[in-house]
Amino acid sequence: MNAYLDGAPEAAPFYAGRFDDPAAFVDKAAEVEGRFDASTRARALAALEPAAHPATVSAREAWAERGGYMVTTGQQPGLFGGPLYSLYKALTAIALARALEGALGRPVLPVYWIASEDHDWAEADHTWLIDRDNELVRIEVADPGAGGRPLHRVRLGGGIEQALDRFLDALPASDFAGDLETLLREAYAAGCTLPGGFTAVLRALLEPLGLHFIDAAHPELKQASLPLLFEELDRAAELEAVLAGTARELSAAGFDTQVHLPEAGVNLFLEGPAGRDRLYRDGDGFSLHNAGVRLSRADIEARVSEDPLVLSPNVLLRPVVESTVLPTLAYVAGPGEMAYFGQLRAYFEAFGMRPPIVHPRHAAVVVEAKVGKVLAKFGVEVEALAQPFHELASQIAREETPDDVREALGGLRAAAGQGTGALLAAARRIDPTLKGPVGHARAQIFHALEEVEKKIVHALKRENEIALAQLEKARLHLYPEGRPQERMLNPFYYLFRYGNPFVGRLVEAFTVEPGPGEG
Repeated sequence: MNAYLDGAPEAAPFYAGRFDDPAAFVDKAAEVEGRFDASTRARALAALEPAAHPATVSAREAWAERGGYMVTTGQQPGLFGGPLYSLYKALTAIALARALEGALGRPVLPVYWIASEDHDWAEADHTWLIDRDNELVRIEVADPGAGGRPLHRVRLGGGIEQALDRFLDALPASDFAGDLETLLREAYAAGCTLPGGFTAVLRALLEPLGLHFIDAAHPELKQASLPLLFEELDRAAELEAVLAGTARELSAAGFDTQVHLPEAGVNLFLEGPAGRDRLYRDGDGFSLHNAGVRLSRADIEARVSEDPLVLSPNVLLRPVVESTVLPTLAYVAGPGEMAYFGQLRAYFEAFGMRPPIVHPRHAAVVVEAKVGKVLAKFGVEVEALAQPFHELASQIAREETPDDVREALGGLRAAAGQGTGALLAAARRIDPTLKGPVGHARAQIFHALEEVEKKIVHALKRENEIALAQLEKARLHLYPEGRPQERMLNPFYYLFRYGNPFVGRLVEAFTVEPGPGEG
């Protein structure tokens, strides 16, 4: 939420501390230290995905020896690496971990949480990029029958290879293409899962920079979090009241509630006949609304004993699970996540802990040289391209209206205003009811002048059609379909063109002050 970013006093009570306040991280480190010892830190390491790069292996050894902390971020798996902001979150976490390590004098591991338990297939099954013809294309993998199951359960068949072929055909030939194509084909072979491919891609790009990974469906993580999940189940009514109380406080402070709280909803999902289904309190038991099934606690416990992965947290409980298993100091969040973390302080405290410090992820707009030249040609700032293109084109055409035309139109308007004003004054002396006809005539004159101006602008747009087409293509790169580039375009569009130096430039840009504070 903007209020948190801006440091508004009314937002402060809903968070554990400010991301730009060094003392907040010191306090959070002390709180984590009170809950984690050598054995619980060893459990946290066991829940991470195995390290492959020598630097990450040695970093974990030093972390265990010296009793370190973690900075986390996470994302739902996206096809072929997802949109750019998935990469930006990871790089911000890396930068923040380095800054905190220097400030606290203890090892801090940046960890990326792969939200493999998510079940929204339609949100994860596609990606966008600009193809060789400079057109925006949507690449989608066919649904293999996800059926509301968690993504880690869904094995992909030949459809993933067909989607990858389309993806690669859209990308340019370059000196970097060979290695990147090999990476993608190995990560997204038939039989893979979307979370598995997503993890493989990010690991290849970012593990050399020190990033570690944790999968929400990792057996060690699940075993470590089951006591907390059953605590949520047993205290569901009490914890629902805690969240409802925070929602009322947010409303009283003038803020919206980001995550809806359904009546009798438990912050847990259970896999059932209808896939991953939210649990609801139902008398002395529970129910799955989508499946129309009623269960006792014993029924749920029996299912979990057969397969611990069937029980999983929702978006509000997930950060609590993370902070229970991992010694997390800070979470790198996008705008929506920052908003829902404002609902969680009292909820965390109900479980006997404080929430992590919420640190905003870096945002960026990648302006390639060819796009920058177009912006310079028109004297247009990047942000101006966020508006609908027809509005921008009209604005530019008006600015290019010749001075003599602009002066003539201005003179006509001034003369019309002066003349109709004089006519009205004279006519009212004859008959006060003439005010209406004179006013109508005035409106018609000004409407006619507006129509003339529109036709002039339209003529200028026709005259500059080729130049405006260049600007429209620039907008496609910066605000595809009117949305921020980082929320749409796949990073491989840039990796195929510029290789690893593209990531290196982002690392240079995504700094966090040693304070620590926002870079």
